[in-house]
Amino acid sequence: MKVSNRFTLSRALFAPFFFLIYNLPLWLHSNTFSFASACILAPLLALFELTDYWDGHYARKYNEVSDFGKIFDPFADVILNLTVFACAVSSGYMPMVLFILILYREFSQTFLRMAALKKGVAIAARKGGKLKTVFYIISGFFFLVIESYKRLSLSFIPENVCDILLCTLKVFFVICVLLSWGSFIDYLKSFYKVARD
Repeated sequence: MKVSNRFTLSRALFAPFFFLIYNLPLWLHSNTFSFASACILAPLLALFELTDYWDGHYARKYNEVSDFGKIFDPFADVILNLTVFACAVSSGYMPMVLFILILYREFSQTFLRMAALKKGVAIAARKGGKLKTVFYIISGFFFLVIESYKRLSLSFIPENVCDILLCTLKVFFVICVLLSWGSFIDYLKSFYKVARD
């Protein structure tokens, strides 16, 4: 397997691992696991989000850019980001309707990529899609910071400030939905002929 694709694969495989680390403390009702997860979730996510940079870097460095990579990279992004959002939904941070809208968008985008691939066209990530992914990541980290604060049982932030942070997080999630559908419409316009055929 190419070096760049190994980094991409690691990001996809980390998704279920992240899901377990996040939920084990909730399933086991363990304060120890809760504290440990609060300390490692955000750093681990940061490490694996960095693989998105590394796979592109090594693909260009070793001339490994391929149609497979153009499809595999956004797939890995989606798997990881949807996993983070699913955790946010299960803990009440993200409204279910926003998650469903994002899920529909990602499934629709995957269908579009498959339809284009059948016509011999590999749809690479565009600027709108990359901006959407960046905002997914920012929102995911913001959610984890709030959840980690809760799991560490810290109390130095006033309750009204916590309420503002939670409202801000919901606004971030709304922006994620808007960016996701805006970028999908951009993909449809750019590849209209392929989608029409």
